[in-house]
Amino acid sequence: MIERLRQACEEFLDERTGKNSQYDLADVGLSAFSVFFTQSPSFLAHQRDMQLRKGRNNAESLFGLKKLPSDNQIRNLLDSVSPQHLDAVYRQVFLELEKTGLLEKRRSFANQLLAAMDGTEYFSSKEIDCDNCSHRELKNGKTNYFHSVLTPVLVQPGNEYVISLEPEFIVPQDGHEKQDCEIQAGKRWVEKWGDFYAKRGMTILGDDLFSHEPFCRALKDKGFHFILVCKPDSHTHLYQSVNLLAANGVLGSKVVRRWAGRYAEIYTYRYANELALSGEPDALAVNWCELVITREDTGRQLYKNNFTTDFEVTDTTVEAIVGDGRARWKVENENNNILKTKGYHIEHNFGHGKQHLASLLLSLNLLAFLFHTVLDLVDDQYRAIRQKLGTRRRFFQDLDALLRYFEFKTWDDVLTFMFTGLELDTG
Repeated sequence: MIERLRQACEEFLDERTGKNSQYDLADVGLSAFSVFFTQSPSFLAHQRDMQLRKGRNNAESLFGLKKLPSDNQIRNLLDSVSPQHLDAVYRQVFLELEKTGLLEKRRSFANQLLAAMDGTEYFSSKEIDCDNCSHRELKNGKTNYFHSVLTPVLVQPGNEYVISLEPEFIVPQDGHEKQDCEIQAGKRWVEKWGDFYAKRGMTILGDDLFSHEPFCRALKDKGFHFILVCKPDSHTHLYQSVNLLAANGVLGSKVVRRWAGRYAEIYTYRYANELALSGEPDALAVNWCELVITREDTGRQLYKNNFTTDFEVTDTTVEAIVGDGRARWKVENENNNILKTKGYHIEHNFGHGKQHLASLLLSLNLLAFLFHTVLDLVDDQYRAIRQKLGTRRRFFQDLDALLRYFEFKTWDDVLTFMFTGLELDTG
């Protein structure tokens, strides 16, 4: 994976002129990535120290770096590089996972892969800004500058792992309202990557922001299926139809009793097909379903949500469709929250620049998360070590110490050293 990343970094557009070319941009890109991958802000400094002591270092052997730029040099040299140069790495990782057969095991209802979309901010300041910053006016009269991004990930009900796909960066011209921004970024993502992913069988999951006609039509035009949250207050015409069907007793329904350990839960499903998504004459026809979960002993409501979809909803299919729709939350819980709280610190200002620096560093950070996920999925030693050490933080603290004091020739040597030291059983 690191070699594929180097190939992408070698395509970085070099705008330097004259003799200011001491560092190869591929080295600069990989230097930044190495900090995110090891989750050690001091990794490069430690390797420079090792180079002075031993004449060699782990940045060279493990990441293929020839020279180690300083943090300031990295920020200056990468500011002009668009994160789009890294898109090919996400695609290559997806293709390799596809070859292993792992993605086939992640298929859900109608043999579909599930891709959940959600936007998140990764930079915010009242003083620092650039041409690519979005902004909002605060009540105190000040301006808040920020960057945000759409982070699609493959999800699966009951599976804790999410697999990052190409991000789509939200730009100022997308607008100032969250809904406009995320929908416009979502449309761009669908247009860019729809031909590749839709033909593989993919259902798009999203919150209520996405369950509107322009975005749904964009998905259908590319061949995607969709299961999207659909709230009553933002879809008044559709819910007029739902309420009319309910009043006439012709709304589909299904009730399932499930034991939850100490008490039973009642799952009440309602559904209807071929409803107009809006009140326009040529409105898109969608199918609708709802799930309400209550405690049997107290009648207390535990959960309620509604979805629109292009899949036909029946007594046979409604549980699976709703189950997939509920997996949308994994883009927040197993992706965005982990990126903010589990060592990736995506809301930290690693460097802002005046052009693309903030978004490029964010993409490198997302790739580090993707690489860690792939290792967890396909590398037995890595997975065993992570499980033994318990938390991400402890694993990366141990890794940081090892790479600071010991030289390793390959990543296999690193993992074997940790595996053996922990006295883990290969069986």
